[in-house]
Amino acid sequence: MKTRAMVLEAFNAPLVMKELEIPVLRDSEVLVRIDAAGVCGSDVHMWKGEDERTPLPIVLGHEGVGTVADIKGKKEYVTGETLKTGGRILWNRGVSCNGCYYCAVLNQPWLCRTRKVYGINRPLSEPPHLNGCYAEHLVLAASTDIFKIDDEIDPAVLVSASCSGATVAHAFDEHPFPYGSSLLIQGPGPLGVYAVAFASHLGASQIMVTGGSENRLQLCKDFGATAVLNRRTMSIEERREFILGRTGGRGVDVVIEATGDPSAVHEGLLALRPGGAYLSIGFSQPPGNCDVDFFQEIVRKNVKIQGVWVSGTRHTFQALSLIEKRQELFAKMITHRFKLDEANEALAAMGSREALKAVLLPQAKV
Repeated sequence: MKTRAMVLEAFNAPLVMKELEIPVLRDSEVLVRIDAAGVCGSDVHMWKGEDERTPLPIVLGHEGVGTVADIKGKKEYVTGETLKTGGRILWNRGVSCNGCYYCAVLNQPWLCRTRKVYGINRPLSEPPHLNGCYAEHLVLAASTDIFKIDDEIDPAVLVSASCSGATVAHAFDEHPFPYGSSLLIQGPGPLGVYAVAFASHLGASQIMVTGGSENRLQLCKDFGATAVLNRRTMSIEERREFILGRTGGRGVDVVIEATGDPSAVHEGLLALRPGGAYLSIGFSQPPGNCDVDFFQEIVRKNVKIQGVWVSGTRHTFQALSLIEKRQELFAKMITHRFKLDEANEALAAMGSREALKAVLLPQAKV
């Protein structure tokens, strides 16, 4: 039995459609028919060769929702229910060893040194070969954490739960803020939109968002932002004065960096009150150095700096739960839908920022 996948064979070159054999499953492996695959901004960096984790050739795609096509033996959902063929699922994109110091002692599986991620560091040459979501089928390893999904929910709306949504959930897990706190979110992309959604859900009194896209900023308002500051029409000084004016001259309690741009860091630290927290979730690859006066902007202000690297299973669960409560709102994030053989166009749309969120639909008729 064969399937099709879009394969990255060379950086900065078009993905190539390949016909691949569906392998014989090993114990507790799951064959998934991909219903929707998210095209993430980090996929664009991998396509360019900017992520050192990316081997070649590879089937990209770490965000997916699918239908169970086959199971070898017994496999359970994270809830303990038994997986059955025909059920729709979403899975944690990362698979950790569960036995190293970071997994077993610190309970921080996102730091596992042997962590495998579908569509990121599992090459086409590695069995079972169907290791990414830009395909009609994917094989899930026995140790993958799997969530049961309601068939009535549009799978495209759910795909980013395992990446942007889970990463933002991880950020607030690392730094839970008191009810009524004020937040500044830098960047109105998928990470920024999820940050607004979680901040609103968790009881923030003020949620301000900076960015350069008016459409994206307006979407953030739909998700609960109380103010949006367009960096194309407001200077950095005007933005800072606005933020100080809304916070009694103190600055915000929490800043979420969701841009991946080093130039945003200095502005964010200046907008942060003494004793506040700066959470960085936007850097998915090395963008260069940030110029920060560590004494004035961090030490003297007694500021907490929290880097946030990927996520764990509980964070994916939290993101899924949030989406399920606000499905119609999260559907607004999906700006572009493509067939599998249009994966190159999907990457281009994300790379140019024409798309806020692009999704591949591998089962769509070509």
